[in-house]
Amino acid sequence: MKRALYDNWALFLGMLMLMVANGLLATLLTIRGSGLGFSDFTISVMQACYPFGALAGTVMAPRMVEKVGHIRVFSALASLVSIAAIIHLLTGDPGSWSAMRFLAGFCYPGLYVITESWLNAKAENRIRAQVLSIYFVIQLAGPAMGTALVGFPDPSGNLLFGVVSILISLSIVPLLLSGNKAPDYTVPEHMPVTRLATVSPMAVTGIVVMSIAVAAWYISLPLYALQQGFSPAQASGALVIALIAGAVVQYPVGWLSDQMDRRYVVIALGGLTLATALWMAADTSPSRIIVGFSLIAAATLPVYSILVAHANDQLRPSQIVPASGAMVFLLNVGLFGGTLLGPNSIALADGRGLQLLLAVCGGLVVLIAIARRVREAAPEDTGEVQAVGIIGLAQQGVLQAETWASEDSPKQEEPL
Repeated sequence: MKRALYDNWALFLGMLMLMVANGLLATLLTIRGSGLGFSDFTISVMQACYPFGALAGTVMAPRMVEKVGHIRVFSALASLVSIAAIIHLLTGDPGSWSAMRFLAGFCYPGLYVITESWLNAKAENRIRAQVLSIYFVIQLAGPAMGTALVGFPDPSGNLLFGVVSILISLSIVPLLLSGNKAPDYTVPEHMPVTRLATVSPMAVTGIVVMSIAVAAWYISLPLYALQQGFSPAQASGALVIALIAGAVVQYPVGWLSDQMDRRYVVIALGGLTLATALWMAADTSPSRIIVGFSLIAAATLPVYSILVAHANDQLRPSQIVPASGAMVFLLNVGLFGGTLLGPNSIALADGRGLQLLLAVCGGLVVLIAIARRVREAAPEDTGEVQAVGIIGLAQQGVLQAETWASEDSPKQEEPL
């Protein structure tokens, strides 16, 4: 562990600052937008620009890295995100905020690709698991820390936007000052979504549906809490608790899915999402918000990593890296849809629209998993689940995909 920290301290520190800044900015924009009088629809469109930008960023970033190198691209993208945070501070209109949210969405995937590929190139096989464990802790803890900062007193309204810009700018410094040489990088082979769907239909459909649910509650929770009478500090605190709940269950749920057919775990998590959402729809009292959304987070956040592992159980090692790009694309499609739907659903069905949206997503995931389990048996040889972040976090990408690809056991390509 000491060796992993010593060899990669610059990247770990830089990524931690990026994660804190991203978590802080995502929550801050929702709360400040509500305070400026933005409608739920306006907030949803503004926040949806992040995954929309990420759809472009996941395609362009690897090519930029291949063309001009890790350090130049990392510095350029971090500088652009820092500028975006400052423009949020200087303006208060939905148009400029939406444009800057798109810019941040475009830049962050590149920062993740660079960090993950660099870590993977530098990590020796004997400490690779240690590197992964530290990296995933940063993925999950950083955004929760950033969201918690929203509750800090900020009388002028300028301090927290400045903190975001400072953290992003500082994230470049350890990378530039460290003595590590940037690794070579080659853009992975492309695997179309249609091809991935023939290998694992459940992963393709499940990732989109559950990503809609995750984005819906992540973006809508602070807004929903504010409308239920919570203060901004209490609203951000509710989101922090939900994120912590989702982080705590990642590894136990992943371990459980390694011991049985992963589809049973997906069915259980989808069922918990459905049941909790219906319970919250039946009782909309503010006292249910923290417990209810914590259960929703615990049920929805691990599903993506389990579906990724389920897809990789069906892939040959040479297919895992290109398939990761397709799954990240599907993730951002779902996040885009959920960010649009979530805030706009709050007022529907007499204030129960968000809960009903989450119930529908949970129910669909259950039906998808049951249908696939009825049609196909579980694969005999399975890999391991790695915890990954979802919205506002580093996503499963080069590091995780290449780690799985290093296993040379053959996989079947039957649809499951």
